[in-house]
Amino acid sequence: MGMVAAGFDAVLTSAGPGSDGFRLPKSQSSRQSIKAVDDTAAARGTTGHRSALLYHLPRLSTTFIRGRTMSPHSTASDRFFDAGVDDGTDASDQGNGGGTAVAELCDAFGRSAIHDPRGDMTTGGPAAEPRNENGAAHWADLDWPSVIWIGGVHLAALLAPFYFTWSGLAICLALYWVTGGLGVCLGYHRLLTHGSFQTTKPMRFLFALLGGVSGEGSAIDWVANHRKHHAFSDQDGDPHTPRDGGLWAHMLWIFPQHTRVELAAHTKRWAPDLVKDKGVVFLHKTFLVWHILLGSALLAAGWTFFDRFTGVSWLIWGLAVRMVIVFHITWLVNSASHMWGYRNYETTDDSRNLWWVGLLAFGEGWHNNHHAYQRMAAHGHRWWELDPTYWVIRGLESVGLAWDVVHTRHGISRKPPLQAAANRA
Repeated sequence: MGMVAAGFDAVLTSAGPGSDGFRLPKSQSSRQSIKAVDDTAAARGTTGHRSALLYHLPRLSTTFIRGRTMSPHSTASDRFFDAGVDDGTDASDQGNGGGTAVAELCDAFGRSAIHDPRGDMTTGGPAAEPRNENGAAHWADLDWPSVIWIGGVHLAALLAPFYFTWSGLAICLALYWVTGGLGVCLGYHRLLTHGSFQTTKPMRFLFALLGGVSGEGSAIDWVANHRKHHAFSDQDGDPHTPRDGGLWAHMLWIFPQHTRVELAAHTKRWAPDLVKDKGVVFLHKTFLVWHILLGSALLAAGWTFFDRFTGVSWLIWGLAVRMVIVFHITWLVNSASHMWGYRNYETTDDSRNLWWVGLLAFGEGWHNNHHAYQRMAAHGHRWWELDPTYWVIRGLESVGLAWDVVHTRHGISRKPPLQAAANRA
C-alpha cells in the first residue's frame, strides 16, 4: 500500500538554481528539448489544442506587479521544458523498477527552499522582484477551452444578484468548503501532491473527485503543475511566479495552449504516480461529467423542493459563484502569498505567510511555512496561524482514516513533493 518517498536530488542537480538563488540562465538543453518535442509533434501531426480541459501552463506575457508594467522573460515552451527536466522520460524508466526513481523525483519538486529557520519572524527581502528581460507580448495560441471554461463561469456568476436566495448562499458556502477545503487544499495539495498523509483508496478517490468539481482541472493536471512550481519556485521554470507579473501569477498563466505531446511529457514527468492511478485517470477523463451532474442535481433539487427560481439560484450560487470564489482564493496563494506577508523561515523563493489568505484558503496562506517544510501536514507553525485543513487531517487520523501523517518538521526530508508516491500503488 504505501507510496512514501525520499529524495529528488538527481533532478535538482541537473536543474540547479542560479548563482543568485533565484534565476536560472536560459538553457541550451532546454531549447533542444523544445525543438525535439516540437519536431516529434509535427511528425505525428499532434500539434494543436490539448486534449485535457484546463491544463495550466504559461505563454501569455506582459502583465503587471504592484502597478508596474513588465515584459516577459521567456516563452511558454521555455517554461514547459526547463534544463531538460521535462524530456518526456518517465521516472519508472530510470532504473530500479521505477520505485527509487519516483522517490527521487519527489524531492526535486521541493528544491526551492530551505534554509535554517529564524527565531523571529522576518519580512525578508523585497518579494517578487520583477524580471526585466525584454520580450514581445504573445496573445496568440490561447487554450480556448480554458478561456471559455473560466470566462463562462465568471459570466454565469454575474447573474448571482438576480437569483439571490439565502439557501443558495448557504449551498455556495458549504460547497466552497467541500470542494475548496476538502477537495483542493486537503485532497489535491496535501494528499496527492505532497503525501502529507495517507488514506484508503475510496477516500483518496473521494478527495480527488471533490477537487475535480472545484473546477480547477483534474488531479493529474493540478498536481503536475504544483510539483513543478515547487521545483522551480520563483525561478525560470516556475509556471506562476509573481516575478513575471502579479496578474500573470494570479490567473493569466492558465491560458496558453500546448500540444498533446508536450502535455503527455509534462504529466509523465511530474505526476508519474497519478497517471498510473486508475481512479485518478478515470476522474481526469470524466472531468466535465461531474460538473454536469452536480449542476443538474442542484437545479433539480431546488426546483423540486421549492420552486423554479430557487432551482436556478442553487445552480448559479452552488456552481458558478462558488467556483469563482474557489478559483480566486486558490490563485491568491500563487500570487499574493509570494508578494506580501511575513516569513518564519529563510527560503530561496519569495514565499510569504499572509494571514487573510491563510483564513480564506483553510490554512494554505501560511505559504512560507509550507515552502520551508513542504511535506509537513500542518501549515500553521505558530499558535495564531490557524489551519483548518490540518484539523481535518487530525480528525481523519483519530478515526483511522489517515495514517503516516507528517506532523512535525523533524526527521522528514526538507525537499519533497512526491514524498509519498514511490511506495504506494
